[in-house]
Amino acid sequence: MSTGIQIILLAFLVACALGVSFTPNLFIAVIIFMGYSSIMAVIWLFLESPDLAITEAAVGAGVDSVLFFLTLKKVHFLKGTREG
Repeated sequence: MSTGIQIILLAFLVACALGVSFTPNLFIAVIIFMGYSSIMAVIWLFLESPDLAITEAAVGAGVDSVLFFLTLKKVHFLKGTREG
């Protein structure tokens, strides 16, 4: 059963990587990247590396996503952020 779950997680990981690469919408790309980081954290748990899993979850899905959203706001990509 564990091997089946790992194969499914790997398929989702590849799908997220391709989705981030080919989506034209930056907002959707950031959301997909958050999913990629979350899946990667679960994979680290399966590989028995809980320290890396916690770091991936905190930095990859947490801090990076906040920085990406702030960047999208700064470049006026998100609606309602244009000044003037």
